[in-house]
Amino acid sequence: MWFRRDLRLADNPALVAAVEAARDDDADVVGLYVLDDALWSRAGANRLAYLLDSLRALEEACDGRLVIRRGDPHDVVPAVVREAGAREVHVAASHEPYGRRRDDGVEEALGRDGAALVRTGSAYAVSPGRLLTGSGTPYRVFTPFRNAWLDHGWPSPARRPHEIPWAALDGDDLPDGPEPTAHLPRAGEEAARRRWHDFVRDGLAEYDAGRDRPDRAGTSAMSVHLRWGEIHPRTMLADLAAAQHDGAPSDDVATFRSELAWREFHADVLHHRPAARTRSVRVVVPEDSWTTGEQESRWFDAWAAGRTGYPFVDAGMRQLLATGWMHNRVRMVVASFLVKDLHVRWQRGAEHFMAHLVDGDVSQNQLNWQWVAGSGFDAAPYFRIFNPVTQGEKFDPDGVYVRRWVPELGDVPGRAVHQPWKLDAPPADYPEPLVDHAHERRVALDDFQRAKD
Repeated sequence: MWFRRDLRLADNPALVAAVEAARDDDADVVGLYVLDDALWSRAGANRLAYLLDSLRALEEACDGRLVIRRGDPHDVVPAVVREAGAREVHVAASHEPYGRRRDDGVEEALGRDGAALVRTGSAYAVSPGRLLTGSGTPYRVFTPFRNAWLDHGWPSPARRPHEIPWAALDGDDLPDGPEPTAHLPRAGEEAARRRWHDFVRDGLAEYDAGRDRPDRAGTSAMSVHLRWGEIHPRTMLADLAAAQHDGAPSDDVATFRSELAWREFHADVLHHRPAARTRSVRVVVPEDSWTTGEQESRWFDAWAAGRTGYPFVDAGMRQLLATGWMHNRVRMVVASFLVKDLHVRWQRGAEHFMAHLVDGDVSQNQLNWQWVAGSGFDAAPYFRIFNPVTQGEKFDPDGVYVRRWVPELGDVPGRAVHQPWKLDAPPADYPEPLVDHAHERRVALDDFQRAKD
């Protein structure tokens, strides 16, 4: 059983398949995780630190017999197969560009030794690529995709095997890893299930109304657990159905279910268009619209450090640096500010997010950035430009979120915190607005119009 983005024992169809195959052959199961050099070198410190914590939890759940090996999976996996005398390697299918290339190469290498790579399930309730329109083409619009996704449905969660005959095989010690730059949440399958059950019990009933309020604990914060597969979305969907049956408000359940559908829509888009990881699906402004040179560097650095002079933006960027996570509403605002106020390409923002987010996921991160930039499928129109002041006043009306993350504004009362430049005595240690939003909005709209013309 080669674990990747499924660091759990419950609701893991690939693990079930491995255990059943072992029992049929009166054999044992090697639980393997490969610390892939290619991914290790690219991942941010927060994501690596969280991964190591999650692997420690999985190792404990595997009775201490999880085999850790470091290196290139094309070499490591066949070597472990030969060492164990195995005939099958069981995995959950990968759909992101790198994972598909990696698995195809490993499958070919295994075949030379007479072994097989067996793909069972994926990280999604409905595997990317499975849903097509009536004309046989991939979906480009979310709502029809969600309707097809709901109509297609998904199986019930897979049972956790009662007894797993783990093989004893030597492995490498887990490395110390980099020091995280943020305070990380507790990792592992048990932590994921506990957080999810707490949310279903205490937070689901207010989700539809509260999910856009960063000043409140209105979201599930389950994205990091989904990223590492410490819980499967199918488990969550089953629990949502049970909660609705037990009286949870249907609007809250439907809204949360739609958020899971967005995750699967973006994975489906990337499955069909792997180039969308780095390239805009659609060009929406002329090439000369982007800030360049020294000004781009200066503006980007101010944005990344949370020093733009727009408190709602700065609070989000500082939350990211401090916790490795950012509230979804704020993610949209800070992304819009970078692309449409500072005119910096979305790829730079996406790269910064991936460097710091604990829940950094290629399809979700890149396609959500393209959604804000207006360059993806079913994206927000390019002319939708988030106003960083009114967004703050609407979704952080008392300024609680801003004051938490921007201590320079801690003494500014109420909603006045969103426009500190209007105070009689603005805080001396907080910067003036980097740009004038109204002016940059006009520039962005003019650029969009030039592209249309």
